[in-house]
Amino acid sequence: MMKRLTAAILSAALVLTMMAGCGNKSEETTGEEKAITVGTNSESGGLDPAGMIADTYLAYSVTALDELLTYNADGEIEYRAAESYEVNDDQTEWTFHLRENAKWSDGTPVTSADFRNTIERSLDPESGNGYSNYLFPIENAEAIYNGEADMSTLGLETPDDDTIIFHLSTPCVYFLDLLRLPVYTPSCAAYADAVGSGWDTNPETSVSNGPFYLAEYVPQQYFVLKKNPNYWNANAVSLDQITYKFFDSKQSMAAAYETGEVDVAPALLGTVMDEYEGKDDLVVTDAIATRYIYMNLDKVEVFRDVRVREALNLGINREELCQMVGSDVEPTVNFIAKYMTDKSTGEYFVSGAEAPFEENLERARELLAEAGYPNGEGFPVLTYNYPTLEMDMDTAQALQQQLKENLGITLELNAQELQVNYSERRAGNFELCRMNWTADFADPNTYLSMLLSNSTYNCSGIQDETYDKMVAESDVETDPVKRSEMMHEAEQYAIGEQFYIIPLYSMHSVNLIRPNIKGISQISATGALEIRGASVE
Repeated sequence: MMKRLTAAILSAALVLTMMAGCGNKSEETTGEEKAITVGTNSESGGLDPAGMIADTYLAYSVTALDELLTYNADGEIEYRAAESYEVNDDQTEWTFHLRENAKWSDGTPVTSADFRNTIERSLDPESGNGYSNYLFPIENAEAIYNGEADMSTLGLETPDDDTIIFHLSTPCVYFLDLLRLPVYTPSCAAYADAVGSGWDTNPETSVSNGPFYLAEYVPQQYFVLKKNPNYWNANAVSLDQITYKFFDSKQSMAAAYETGEVDVAPALLGTVMDEYEGKDDLVVTDAIATRYIYMNLDKVEVFRDVRVREALNLGINREELCQMVGSDVEPTVNFIAKYMTDKSTGEYFVSGAEAPFEENLERARELLAEAGYPNGEGFPVLTYNYPTLEMDMDTAQALQQQLKENLGITLELNAQELQVNYSERRAGNFELCRMNWTADFADPNTYLSMLLSNSTYNCSGIQDETYDKMVAESDVETDPVKRSEMMHEAEQYAIGEQFYIIPLYSMHSVNLIRPNIKGISQISATGALEIRGASVE
């Protein structure tokens, strides 16, 4: 019987993997050292929390960087870089006190200036950081990002090396959840000078304040983390070394596990469940993630017609799609991840309201005809961008077939390297683009905020004042039950009335982990594998 980690879920975006051996003999360990290797997707983005965030940073950060605080599986605060905090009555002033004994891996103190360094650099649009909009609750942050205010007006105080004070423009009921995002984590002011300068992948300058530090980085191959002797909680760290190795495909990652090259291979294809059924290696989790499609309203005129957007949503048979993609996916018409928990009820959030819409091929054809394209006649050929990952290639072919047969729409497929797909989407250079979003923090806002007019992840030109207002009002609502109702209404409006995206499916994460590796848990906010407490027996 397959093992299941007790905490919910895992995401393709935040997924981590462990593997034994990086293929470089000089990095192999001997003696009593405890080393594992963690596999991850092809290299994408860098290691700078103020830069472009993708899989590579996410794999690195959870073991090398300490956020101010986080939540454990029981929903209790776990202090990391901070040792305490206070908040005023109206929740607009948050004061954090850093650990006095916190040090970077080079032995220098971690100070408030290091947190300010990341925040200020992230507020430069040239940084390319998709998480910058999560700084906007801070006074004047959005105006600074838009070039309408000077950095000196930012609602951030660092009165001494050990104190950080955030002044928010309005209350933000999930502000503590935001602190685990890259833009709120520190980057050493002594080295982190600019995005793209190379400091982040240079072991001499890429210092860390977490359990491990960067010891080696070989582009397109692997990077090595070693135990940080200056970490404030070093006694709780069992492993001496973690190697993250890049893989271009899930098949090659699974093969590496089979040959003993890797110890943990995460987010594999669903076929692995059959191959390893009954073995202790198999660990299956429910991913807090949604695979969906962005329609570019800026670039494609037909997408500005809500009837077309609705027709595309109603004309896809997601059950049939999932059968073609694999047993590790299941259909969804929600944007908010199927396995995200509602804090007010303890149940899955999406179960608290009716689905935004139901598939209806007959109605889809009627809508397309009303929009002036009966049976797809005269409808422009659309190009669909997607990364060259097995699941996405299977999805693209299934979509191409369905749209042609169901609606008479021709879809041209454009497979791209993962890094290219990220960059082209962020630049708005697409007509239809595959998107996957894994929760970054334990609140539905991590999804709803993606479609806001000012969101740095809004790549498809959505500008809807009604929706913006709905989300803004939910952000300041302190009654958790009422707030959940407001967020359901916002999702219903965006997905079930305006049809701004095309949700496809949610996922199970199929992982292989050596049975002698213990202590792997999951980050409660995101479902990603938590390796800090891992040990090797």
